[in-house]
Amino acid sequence: MQVAAMTLTALAGATLAVQVGLNATMRGHAGSAMAAALVNFAVGTVFLLVAVLAGRNSLGTIAGAAGAPWWAWGAGILGGLYIAASAAFGPLIGGATFLALIVAGQMIAAIALDHYGWLGFPVRPLDATRAAGALLVIVGMFLLARG
Repeated sequence: MQVAAMTLTALAGATLAVQVGLNATMRGHAGSAMAAALVNFAVGTVFLLVAVLAGRNSLGTIAGAAGAPWWAWGAGILGGLYIAASAAFGPLIGGATFLALIVAGQMIAAIALDHYGWLGFPVRPLDATRAAGALLVIVGMFLLARG
């Protein structure tokens, strides 16, 4: 088990709850969920530019992205949709319910991606234990959404 990677992943997940609130606040000031998402991506782009320049990577390594399959470019669109959804729906349904629904959707998609090894994920067939874990996450989502 990779404890450090799992701990950092959980911490990254915790930032998503904060991000929902930040995006909702930005939506109120920017006028729409899409405008808030645009501000989010602009700030994120500047941050990442600084991080890439300060790190071991250089901007020259980004040229390799041109060789990525066409469908890999969809990640930016999906990220934008997530940010816009958090700005639009987080304030309506609450942070816990929003993230519970996000996690339930992620769980269902991830089970399929793992089971079939799509998008470069290692094949991890759906078995009774994994199905039970996913079911518990989905039940938890319903319990949070009811509150």
